[in-house]
Amino acid sequence: MRFASLRSRPTLDAVLPIVFTGLMSGLGLIIAIGAQNAFVLRQGIRREHVATVIAVCAAADIALIAVGTAGVGALVSSYPTVLTVIRWLGAGYLLWFASGALRSALRPTALVAAAPASRGSVLATTLALTFLNPHVYLDTVLLLGTLAAAYEDHRWWFALGACVGSVVWFTALGLGARALSGPLSSPSTWRVIDAVVAVVMTVLAARLVLT
Repeated sequence: MRFASLRSRPTLDAVLPIVFTGLMSGLGLIIAIGAQNAFVLRQGIRREHVATVIAVCAAADIALIAVGTAGVGALVSSYPTVLTVIRWLGAGYLLWFASGALRSALRPTALVAAAPASRGSVLATTLALTFLNPHVYLDTVLLLGTLAAAYEDHRWWFALGACVGSVVWFTALGLGARALSGPLSSPSTWRVIDAVVAVVMTVLAARLVLT
């Protein structure tokens, strides 16, 4: 029995393609510009609590991927009312965030002179932009969970790849933006950045309400 169980363990050649598929699937879902990515980019350029933002975004993704892989993703699709409530809350929060970015874009000097945001406020914003987005439950929990389920006993290898993708992406995005913060720190550049953030957040809010 013991030797049989040893033979049944997956080999590296067998699991690597599954891990890679999970990696590419995870990256495909999170690379698209969204509220969370826009905020990570903005915080990286501002050089404000970048490590905290990266850690929270990656940890949240890992937790949601694990929930979907464990099979809880089916519950999300079974309770559409919950997603509706999250959708309206998320749209309201995105519009509020967009209005703040627009005010900053109209007053670029305020960005340079403003005091840095506290770690607590940055943490709260990161959590809100992550968990008040219904697409995170549909994509990360339900879709990735469904894709992982197709691998049956090997589904956690798929989940591992998706988790690695999240960690790599948020780390690269946050640290990359931080490295470019010098040449991007002029008031005119900040006006463009905040204007783009305001537009992205408004469009995402409209999509949440209209879909």
